Amino acid sequence: MKKGYTALAAGLALAMCASMGACGSSSKSSDTNAADGVYYLNNKPEIANSIQDLAKAYTKETGAPITVQTAASGTYQQSLKSELAKSAPPTLFQVQGPVVLNTWKAYAAEMSDTEIYKQLKDQSAVLRSQDGKQVLAVPVVTETYGLIYRKDLLQKYFDMPGASIKSVKGIKDFKTLKTVADEIQANKDKIGVKGAFTSMGFDSSTTWRWNIHLSNIPLAYEFEKDNITKQPETIKGTYLPQLKQITDLYLKDSTTATSELSGKTMNDAVDDLTAGDAVFFQNGSWSWPDLVQGGMKADQIGAIPIYTGIDGESDHGMATGSETFWCINKKASPKAQKATKDFLKWLITSDTGRKTWSKTMGFTTQFKTFTGKYDSGNPIMKASDAYAKAGKKNVAWDFVYIPSEEWKTDMSNALLEYSQGTSSWDKVKTAYVDNWAKEYQTAAAKQ
Repeated sequence: MKKGYTALAAGLALAMCASMGACGSSSKSSDTNAADGVYYLNNKPEIANSIQDLAKAYTKETGAPITVQTAASGTYQQSLKSELAKSAPPTLFQVQGPVVLNTWKAYAAEMSDTEIYKQLKDQSAVLRSQDGKQVLAVPVVTETYGLIYRKDLLQKYFDMPGASIKSVKGIKDFKTLKTVADEIQANKDKIGVKGAFTSMGFDSSTTWRWNIHLSNIPLAYEFEKDNITKQPETIKGTYLPQLKQITDLYLKDSTTATSELSGKTMNDAVDDLTAGDAVFFQNGSWSWPDLVQGGMKADQIGAIPIYTGIDGESDHGMATGSETFWCINKKASPKAQKATKDFLKWLITSDTGRKTWSKTMGFTTQFKTFTGKYDSGNPIMKASDAYAKAGKKNVAWDFVYIPSEEWKTDMSNALLEYSQGTSSWDKVKTAYVDNWAKEYQTAAAKQ
């Protein structure tokens, strides 16, 4: 899944580690590690440093060599293709949902004998072969996204004389969200902020918040309405008017002029929130480590769903699911495959692995082994859980069915042009609906 990025991690390229011994805790070369041990190609730049520390800890505790490389933002598929073609390919890699798995299924080993499959709370969450007989990919984490907010700043609005909404519970649909955002923007000097929303930039480090996460909201409701459970050849764009409503609200009630959005990064958005310049930040549970690095504490942060004006949205909670799945490379040597399974077992059963995954990285998982002191304490996940406990239905992660990277790029370009006033909303509609059909057919022709 695309995620938030720390300043150090954002620019990490696949070749970031000139010495592979420095990437893990082995002095062996990457070729030796891949042949005899674990070579993990990581797709999460926000954990690049933490995963290196974890690799060192693993080798220290077990003596087993491990190599970890992290692909730069937006380059994972290209990096994976390149690395899998090498003589010493990754033994452990990640896919983003069933569509991407279909691309790499020839490399995906059967995983029903792994500890990470056996320890899943819900084994139906895995990705299987088309005949359903083989487990090919296991979810890495459970994640959620919505509108993260600063409790102290939102409370300043609630306490303001004349505020129309007086509590977070009062924000329950697009109408009430817009009321709050508009009133914060109108009184930003009194509240002490630069805008209701952090910047929604179009730099590569952040544009996925538009073309994947925000675009998923109308997609998920359309799939729910039409009972779509697998990748469709075409989509209708039923709720594009509601996508326009939230887009317009983001652009109007922002810390940033629309003319500056093309160059705004994820770090800029994180800084908006941590510096107290904005109240709301569209992002997910993966951004918690970045917020901690920015000085935030769990009791300062809350999260609400992204409301767009779709009928029934008050009955839904946050967008929660799993996008990233682990695959073991079946073309790696049997010894390397076993070493990879051993590493994954250590990750979800050892004290060091579980502490790092849940506390340092802030991840919530679907594994039975992450209970008690191994609960992440992530306030964004806690917010999602609270909505679920209140009977609200999660918004599905149907962006995993997006047919291609080109579809995402076209959506970003269309939304940027719309935001800057150089094209109309019709171009967004074309990118959303027409390009889906085109990219589906292009992908099908390659099969």
